[in-house]
Amino acid sequence: MTHDPALDAHEHAEHAEHAAHAGDPFISRVSITIAVLAVLAASVGSLETVEAGGAITAASEAVLAQDQATDLWNEYQADSLKRHIYGIAADAGGPRAGTYGATARDQTAKQEAIRKEAKAKEGEREAQMRASALHEHRHHWLTGAATMIEIGIAICTVAIITRRRSFWQGSILLGVIGLALFGAAYLT
Repeated sequence: MTHDPALDAHEHAEHAEHAAHAGDPFISRVSITIAVLAVLAASVGSLETVEAGGAITAASEAVLAQDQATDLWNEYQADSLKRHIYGIAADAGGPRAGTYGATARDQTAKQEAIRKEAKAKEGEREAQMRASALHEHRHHWLTGAATMIEIGIAICTVAIITRRRSFWQGSILLGVIGLALFGAAYLT
């Protein structure tokens, strides 16, 4: 079973509209509360989905950056071995000693460029990991917010059935708690 916040909000609003036709002012207020909470639940649920997707995307980008950094460090190591071998050949002397020495120096310059690029990829990986953690943090808060608001909707339904004001007030309180958790998602 999939959870579609927009569809849920529409369904709750329809139930609220039907209840409002009963003509009781209390029922009308509770029905309006259900409609407002349903819209909030749909909004928070949509943002929750966006943040979950952002966490996954950023984590995937971090893995890709780490793979690229690893490839660059492997190339750096291979060039280090080449530089060392050319250095030994240059130190051994002979007719090509100058060429070997120049190649060893070229490998040193090449290694420095690769090292900088690998460090940059590691920095990119760290930035993506921080972004993923932030999205995941927000997702957790938004999950709590959506849950509180949805429970508030359910309690509103109980208020309609029992016609008890305390249930309606409790549902409003749950909606406020949900809004506070929503705020915490983006303020903490």
